[in-house]
Amino acid sequence: MSDSASQQRPLSPLRRAQRVGEAAAKCGFDWDHPSGPLAKIGEELEELKSEIDGGPPDRGRLREELGDLLFSVVNLARHLDVDAARALEEGIDKFERRFQRVEELAGGSLDSLTIDELEALWQSSKDEEN
Repeated sequence: MSDSASQQRPLSPLRRAQRVGEAAAKCGFDWDHPSGPLAKIGEELEELKSEIDGGPPDRGRLREELGDLLFSVVNLARHLDVDAARALEEGIDKFERRFQRVEELAGGSLDSLTIDELEALWQSSKDEEN
């Protein structure tokens, strides 16, 4: 694939969020320390909780608040010099590996297990990795 073809491909939302944050930072619109985006994550999480707990959920508002939270998490990744897309990929890989182990520990079907039993198996799969 030529360089021009790869440059024309749209960015994934995670990569776009990281780039937008970088552009804002170049203009001085940024926090001085990772504690800034961490506080913003807390604020956005509270707004999402309020929307969830405030009665019948408005799907548009939920999507908006969740988007704000995700964007804030990407900004934290940028502050920590972590590629958000790669971190997410690795997190998904870890989840899949652990979930597969939960299925193995359960002997296949998870349908008949309670959430407490599933959580115990999840903790076992985590302990095995560590």
